[in-house]
Amino acid sequence: MLVPKLFTSLKTYDRTQAVADVTAGVIVGVVALPLAIAFAIASGLGPAAGLYTAIIAGFLISALGGSRVQIGGPTGAFVVIVYGIVQQYGVAGLTVATMMAGVILVVLGVAKLGGAIKFIPAPVVTGFTSGIAVIIFSGEMRDFFGLTMPGVPAEFIAKLQVYAAHADSVAPWAVVIATLTIGILVYWPRVSLKVPAPFVALIVTTVLVQVAKLPVETIGSRFGGIDASFPVPHWPAIGLHDVTRLVAPAFTIAMLGGIESLLSAVVADGMIGTRHRSNMELVAQGIANIVTPLFGGIPATGAIARTATNIKSGGRTPVAGIVHSITLLLITLFFGRWAALIPMATLAGILVVVAYHMSEWRTFRGMLAAPRSDVAVLLVTFGLTVLVDLTVALGVGMVLASFLFMRKMAETTHITAVTDMFADEGSEGDDAGAAIAMNAIPRGVQIYEIDGPFFFGAAEKFKETMGSIERAPAVLILRMRKVGLLDATGIALIRELVKKGKHDGTTLVLSDVHSQPMVAMTRSDLLEAIGEDNFVGDITEALARAKVIVAASKP
Repeated sequence: MLVPKLFTSLKTYDRTQAVADVTAGVIVGVVALPLAIAFAIASGLGPAAGLYTAIIAGFLISALGGSRVQIGGPTGAFVVIVYGIVQQYGVAGLTVATMMAGVILVVLGVAKLGGAIKFIPAPVVTGFTSGIAVIIFSGEMRDFFGLTMPGVPAEFIAKLQVYAAHADSVAPWAVVIATLTIGILVYWPRVSLKVPAPFVALIVTTVLVQVAKLPVETIGSRFGGIDASFPVPHWPAIGLHDVTRLVAPAFTIAMLGGIESLLSAVVADGMIGTRHRSNMELVAQGIANIVTPLFGGIPATGAIARTATNIKSGGRTPVAGIVHSITLLLITLFFGRWAALIPMATLAGILVVVAYHMSEWRTFRGMLAAPRSDVAVLLVTFGLTVLVDLTVALGVGMVLASFLFMRKMAETTHITAVTDMFADEGSEGDDAGAAIAMNAIPRGVQIYEIDGPFFFGAAEKFKETMGSIERAPAVLILRMRKVGLLDATGIALIRELVKKGKHDGTTLVLSDVHSQPMVAMTRSDLLEAIGEDNFVGDITEALARAKVIVAASKP
């Protein structure tokens, strides 16, 4: 149902909830301020880009989304993607890639594929997010240690090499401020939960640096002042050739945005006992990512930490998310110039903590005890994310997981000759119909049973088993009582069996066919090729049909 939760939640809205939503919105807005700035800077852009994203995308995601409490904005997951796109294609390329991703998300939502995106395997998601956490952590070492260097390479190994080359330029006071920031983020919640720890860290470290006049780089010293005004929409100047090259990054942004937003919505549902509308959520995410880049913003999605803060602060409707955006807008317009005083080491400390939580190291460690195929997917996705490219990592991880899953499914499918089993009285005591016919198998009748999904993964097994038949029987019975899935390859194999049977004088009889295989064979005209009389309900009827065929074939 493509109806924003805002419309339905306002039907029972009252003053008490309004007060709670406004309070929660203001708190989340304060929490989002340092994160928005930090994510933008870590992405290779100015602090204003993060603020504009949190304001515009946050408003649209709350107003149009399918979750009651989702808070949208820039997140750490996009840092690596955005940084790479900016380095390779520039800001104009980032704008176009983000808008393309927005269109993809809208299409996924309208096509009602919100549920399908949740089927990405856990090892892929964990390896991907853990890899991103490592890259974010490594990217903040420059500001954490106050290293004097012109820039940070995008490649992980090159980044470490540059850090090592400039290790002698460590600024002790930057390390002190970054460490103090981490200490406040860790221990302040034990003092108070009402005042957000990131905001406290921001105020304490900024005041300390300014009052003590510590030699620490600030936002202002690197980027200049923050424009305390709302941006004018601007269409990027980029050629068609560059657009085609941005398709892969756009899909990566869309998939990551969709995964993170729906994951955040699921977590929120568990906290407040509601159900989100996944398709509407994707549409809202898409619209936000189409509009926000025109105002200088970066990719946005649902933010799990800010959504959880919203819930804990009393927010229960999208009004809280809207208030969060308005709060950020007012801070930007009236206090934006003060943001230039924030130390870069403070933002580095905040992002180090973000990377730690994003790493999900306990989950990662626990997954290493999973089956070897899952461990392989986890490590390959993680390694490619860190060392190669996020787009490659996501693609290879999904393909590898799919192949391993298909191999597992193929291993569960068995094609066995059961003629002797039926001839041995009592071997199928749980099958009353078969018990009647156990000693009445006509000469020249062969019975085979398919156990499991009959799809392309089981094709080789089927060919080997059918190829092992030494002499063509008069009747070949395929028992399909345990086949719940039949795909195009399975249909082709049965069709091939029918053609071979006509050449060898063998009649194919199918028993116990379930609804999906039956529908698939009917649509492919296989029902007509085999003959309706040769589709029977159980093995007893199959043997009775075989007797008729054998009797008719005798001179």
